[in-house]
Amino acid sequence: MKRISGWLHRHKGARVALLLALPVIWLGVAYLGSLLVMLVSSFWSIDSFTGNIVHTFTLSNFSTLIHQSVYRTIAFRSLGVAICVTIIDGALAIPIAFFIAKVLKPRFRNVMISLLLVPLWASYLVKTYAWRSIFSDGGVLSWVLKPLGITPPTFGIIATTITLSYLWLPYMILPIYAGLERLSDSLLEASSDLGAGAGRTFKSVVLPIIYPSIIAGSIFTFSLSLGDYIVVKIVGGTTQLTANVIADNVGTAGNIPFAAAMSILPISVVLLYLFGVRRFGALENL
Repeated sequence: MKRISGWLHRHKGARVALLLALPVIWLGVAYLGSLLVMLVSSFWSIDSFTGNIVHTFTLSNFSTLIHQSVYRTIAFRSLGVAICVTIIDGALAIPIAFFIAKVLKPRFRNVMISLLLVPLWASYLVKTYAWRSIFSDGGVLSWVLKPLGITPPTFGIIATTITLSYLWLPYMILPIYAGLERLSDSLLEASSDLGAGAGRTFKSVVLPIIYPSIIAGSIFTFSLSLGDYIVVKIVGGTTQLTANVIADNVGTAGNIPFAAAMSILPISVVLLYLFGVRRFGALENL
């Protein structure tokens, strides 16, 4: 012990590095350890009579997830919502970020970025309940659409998708804005001088540069949408998604092994997505 203490005293750089590494090591152990415990518990079961966890290896939880159609439907629905939210946010974020980065005068850009960040200061629940009041019977959508003879969307999958798109939109705009800031105006001018139209310039000049930023934003919107369980509880009506099924099994049903088995699905999907974007080099220039 004295030798280690003396070595650390002589090597101050190593001591600082060790002190900085300890929190990272602890975080890694705690995070990976909790995932390992969850993986192991997914192979356990619940005694139907006592409600106690049976620490015996079984594949019954995974068999239920595979063979019962309701869970397959929930899984595909959750994946579809996450994909739709990512596409909607991408379609909205690109023009908004381009307007801020390339159209607005520099003195107004910080103001717009601040306005984008303001919703993030508001409570997550407050924003979600605000959307609940919008979609409720007699809400804003009813006032606007019913006089036009249009049936407004109510609580359900559409309301969930719209609310999630609103919540995670800033997480898509900010990375794309950062990517557009790296885009030199001279490249746009050169493209225009060579006769390229707006569409060709966007496809050949802008998109290749901001593509990594789009991927970075999509990681946030996709993973956050796939793991959210509160929004669907508030504006989803009877809609069930993977995350709130997990929450119900942990809280109401008390079936932690089944919840652990269900949790492996979103974790696996996000890991596959991260592996895919890394495999195709989308994260190299971030």
